[in-house]
Amino acid sequence: MADRSFDTVVIGGGVAGLTAALFAVRGGCSTLALVPDIPGGQLATIDRVEDFPGFLDGVAGYELGPTIQEQAANAGAEFQMAEAQSLEARGGGWLVATGDGEIETKSVIIATGSRPRALGVPGEERLHGRGVSHCASCDGPLLRGKAVVVVGAGDSGLQEALTLAGFASEVLVVHRSAAPTAQEAYRRRVRECPNIRLQGNTVVDEILGGDVVAGARVRALGTGESSALEAAGVFIYVGLEPNTWFLRDTLRLDETGHIPTDIWMRTDLPGVFAVGDVRADSASQAIAAAGDGATAAIAARRYLGGLL
Repeated sequence: MADRSFDTVVIGGGVAGLTAALFAVRGGCSTLALVPDIPGGQLATIDRVEDFPGFLDGVAGYELGPTIQEQAANAGAEFQMAEAQSLEARGGGWLVATGDGEIETKSVIIATGSRPRALGVPGEERLHGRGVSHCASCDGPLLRGKAVVVVGAGDSGLQEALTLAGFASEVLVVHRSAAPTAQEAYRRRVRECPNIRLQGNTVVDEILGGDVVAGARVRALGTGESSALEAAGVFIYVGLEPNTWFLRDTLRLDETGHIPTDIWMRTDLPGVFAVGDVRADSASQAIAAAGDGATAAIAARRYLGGLL
């Protein structure tokens, strides 16, 4: 027998999951959200989110998540710090297993988000936490006055490069594409920042160092020429991988491991919804994730009422 039972269980504590919990409980559903770590997901490592509506000067990612959680909790949602390990059909509903026990629910909203994609190059794993990082606001202050390398020039790469520029003597952003792919607002600020430099058509082949990062070996895609860069830190932002490992035997995933949904965020399984970065064709933006969460919660309520 399960330890507890709810109308809706939200798996995940990013903006999508927290918003889903808020809308589900406000819609009259008894709601539990399983939050595996700090509320906010990937945003918890970002110093300033500038494109979430309602904040004229932006908002710290590590503040946005807890704020939404507090709002949901005040509305009546329950929270448990736990990670889902499996999802199983049970008696017309679902059984969610965690390391702390099992939970029965009539509907599930999967909001497990994503994790940073690794480069897969020598030195990366060995030096992780010793100069290899995915969090500028966490590790930037430790590298004050030193040169660092950022790998990737999408929104996350340039956003974190701007954060690092406040600490490092020089920030070199290397990226595979000819030009940055980030939104123009970030590109403009990077162009105006005197200690950020961009190097396109370049890949990292190795991260160098003994006990700590000493630099990176990079290769020019056009010529194949290899060179070594001196740096005290390498910050990697080359995309994300969905956290769907616990669903591979339960739910249909696409070739990248994301969950296909319809416009109501419904998956192939009755009463199971997916939101945010974990779903296929996500916009991978915080505001879009919040919209997904609200949509799924409304859809779950309609499903439970026999209307969807």
